[in-house]
Amino acid sequence: MAEAGRQRIDRWLFFARVVKSRSLAARLVAAGKIRRNRDKLELPSGQVGPGDVLTITLERRVLVYRVLAPGSRRGPAEEARLLYEDLTPPAESRPSPVDETAPRDHGAGRPTKKERRALDRLRDAE
Repeated sequence: MAEAGRQRIDRWLFFARVVKSRSLAARLVAAGKIRRNRDKLELPSGQVGPGDVLTITLERRVLVYRVLAPGSRRGPAEEARLLYEDLTPPAESRPSPVDETAPRDHGAGRPTKKERRALDRLRDAE
């Protein structure tokens, strides 16, 4: 039997809007992508409660949430944000891509449409 204030991890992930469905949450847990207080959860029936820190590995990011409350329903996003505190470190800022194309003189490179037509007329004249 579950302790008071605790909830299945797959339900909590669904209610907190981390994943779109409860079956996706169960697959995420079964794949070993969820850690509770640094311990890997293996079953979707694992319990989480207030104070637990969850490390969630998604496709392109890692989320770190502290559970504040169990969920009662999958409500709007504002309601879901009340279930956790986001401890995720800010993403590293990448340097802006520099235009690495070499400068070239006007007229060098591929011809414009106008220049191509002029070349075609020159070739047809021959």
